[in-house]
Amino acid sequence: MSASVDRPEDTVDPKLLEILVCPITKGPLEYDAAKQELVSRSAKLAYPIRDGIPIMLPEEARKID
Repeated sequence: MSASVDRPEDTVDPKLLEILVCPITKGPLEYDAAKQELVSRSAKLAYPIRDGIPIMLPEEARKID
C-alpha cells in the first residue's frame, strides 16, 4: 500500500493517534516524530513506529526514564 497523498510516509495518521492508547496502562500516548515512537509516560515505555505502523507490543517497546 502506498502512503496517503496528503501525509508524508514517515508520519502517523493523526486520527489513529487519537484512538491509540498504551496497551499496559490504557493511558494516552505522545508522538515523538524525531524518534518515530509513541511514548507512554505513565508506563515509561516508547513504542516504535515502523513504516508508519505503530508496533504496540510491550516486548517491542523501549524503556525510558
